[in-house]
Amino acid sequence: MKANIRKIQKQRRYTTDFKKQIVKDFESGKFSVLQLEKLHGINNASIYKWIYKYSKFNEKDYRIIEMKKSSSKKVKDLEKKVKELERIVGSKQLMIDYLEKMMEIAKDELDIDIKKNYGTRPSIGSKKIEDK
Repeated sequence: MKANIRKIQKQRRYTTDFKKQIVKDFESGKFSVLQLEKLHGINNASIYKWIYKYSKFNEKDYRIIEMKKSSSKKVKDLEKKVKELERIVGSKQLMIDYLEKMMEIAKDELDIDIKKNYGTRPSIGSKKIEDK
């Protein structure tokens, strides 16, 4: 006897707030429809439906057309910006490592502790310090 096997379709329900957030992300220019589709696993038809329904800028009976070149250019620009920021962070980390090594050398060879000691009292100039 064969069992009757059918593919069960999963229907997802999204809250109105979630839909509005997707539209807001699209309108702000942070993400394209294609990026939102891949990011959230949502069909692009649903995203376009939400844009037509919740968009502040879209008028009824006007179609939204997104150029693939512009979205790919946006992605390339963002990747370029990420690489630049990574380069900056790398150079700052090198500077931190260099300065920490210099403080270590100053402590070992010159017996100067440059790092702040929290147990010492702050300097008050040339006045005498009275212990309490």
